[in-house]
Amino acid sequence: MESALKISPATLAIADVQSSADSRRIAIDKVGIKDIRYPVRVYDRSNGEQHTVASFNMYVHLPHNFKGTHMSRFVQILNGHERELSVTSFKEMLREMAEHLESEAGHIEMSFPYFINKTAPVSGVQSLLDYDVTFIGEIRHGKPIMYIKVVVPVTSVCPCSKEISDYGAHNQRSHVTVQVRSRGFIWIEELIELVEQEASCELYGLLKRPDEKHVTERAYNNPKFVEDMVRDVAGKLNHDDRVGAYRVESENFESIHNHSAYALIERDKDAEARVAEASL
Repeated sequence: MESALKISPATLAIADVQSSADSRRIAIDKVGIKDIRYPVRVYDRSNGEQHTVASFNMYVHLPHNFKGTHMSRFVQILNGHERELSVTSFKEMLREMAEHLESEAGHIEMSFPYFINKTAPVSGVQSLLDYDVTFIGEIRHGKPIMYIKVVVPVTSVCPCSKEISDYGAHNQRSHVTVQVRSRGFIWIEELIELVEQEASCELYGLLKRPDEKHVTERAYNNPKFVEDMVRDVAGKLNHDDRVGAYRVESENFESIHNHSAYALIERDKDAEARVAEASL
């Protein structure tokens, strides 16, 4: 008893319960941490970089024979990237996560507000407008796949309402969500601008009265159904060689109904190209 009391606690082995065997033989598709906030810097086309706070979801695949994963390692990986994240470093973080957690598959989502300084169309006054952006990464057997998702708020005017009304037309706020898998570098701003150009009118943080007149009349002269919104955005993405796959959604928050109008288009250009090559 006396000799046992003299043993330093630091020399005692600490049990690694997570790595112990599990007999149920049921693998877990995703296990990890969710909604951890972390300060990051992301590339900004105008200013070089932008400081923001991101919310991370980080998961790995857990084989059937392990009881649990090491949750602390996810946080260690975040801390090791010096708070600067790009598409390239995001892929590196995916590889690092899969390697350190000894998993064949991993998934990271990084969601953050992104700000663009916008200039009003007539007065020229400037103001910031925020957009929801998400980097989504998956890795399987060492091969990372990266997606960029943006939610772009815009204005849409109903073509039917304009056609049948003696004056006026009902309009609403719309959220157009674009998710792309890129073959080459794409600025976040480019995706946002692509959507705004296809809407009835884009939004601004600050408008003077001449600006209000301009955006109201522009939207009225450019009516769009929810179907028009997704088709027009998809048409632009179809012709962009940097885009390998995309998903376009539009939700119009109707002003005269208690429901939303919704449309979605998905296309995997890379998969279509592989099928075409195989048929030759």
